[in-house]
Amino acid sequence: MEIVIGTKRWSTWSMRPWLALKRTGAPLRETLIQLREVETSTAEIARHSPSGLVPALKDAGVVIVDSLAICEYLADRFPAAKLWPEDPIDRALARSAAAEMHSGFGALRRECPMELGLRTEKPMTAEVEKDVRRIVDLWLGLLDRSGGPFLLGDWSIADAFFTPVATRFESYGVDLKICGDDGRARAYSEGLLKTPEYLAWLADA
Repeated sequence: MEIVIGTKRWSTWSMRPWLALKRTGAPLRETLIQLREVETSTAEIARHSPSGLVPALKDAGVVIVDSLAICEYLADRFPAAKLWPEDPIDRALARSAAAEMHSGFGALRRECPMELGLRTEKPMTAEVEKDVRRIVDLWLGLLDRSGGPFLLGDWSIADAFFTPVATRFESYGVDLKICGDDGRARAYSEGLLKTPEYLAWLADA
């Protein structure tokens, strides 16, 4: 099984399925493409991905693109890893949270791009604050239901999808308290950055 990813310092889309794949414990071959080197990266990605984008997963003679599609495939391929919660309601909530992250929070993505290792203080615009307030509200609601330590209790794909968000909060010094946090969202965010899977990603970033 081969996963094709972009630069680990920047590629949030690559991080999410990589974390899920790492969680399965399955042997993996990693192909890393350095992004932002336009002369070479576009052609290199095209060699691996029919969409011209990373990440891409190669397995069983097919290529699967898109981070959420890859994660869904891994959940089916490795049921013992329990990448989604077993309870159907919890599973639906986890999928809903991952999908919201997959398609939303444009202001946070745009104004606070992931850059591992960056430490700065950046005042939130109104648009970013709106995104962060929604994230805090979503996290607290799920933690209320599950009791933690992750969104639906045990680690799931939903947590993989929010790990890049946690890196942004750390990099830009985002104050979650002013966005409605009672301390649990901060603790959850910090916990995501202590998982073995994330630390393995960070070690090579």
